[in-house]
Amino acid sequence: MKEFKYVITDPQGIHARPAGELVKAAKAFTSSIMITKDGKSGDCKKIFGIMGLGIKKGNEVVVTFDGEDEEAAYEAVSKLMQESL
Repeated sequence: MKEFKYVITDPQGIHARPAGELVKAAKAFTSSIMITKDGKSGDCKKIFGIMGLGIKKGNEVVVTFDGEDEEAAYEAVSKLMQESL
């Protein structure tokens, strides 16, 4: 299992567009990818799982990757988050 911690820098936090990009990136992998904020988790492959967390600018999130392609998923998702969130 791999873990990625990140503080959101986008002024609007994770709203519909970036959540959709995150879902699209996560669905490319078979690994389980979960995002957690303040003890609540959401599945990165489901847009409502992400949107339901209400992630705003300045919030720290933890993304966990578990599965056979977790290394590749970690690289792709962490890069996406650093570039656009």
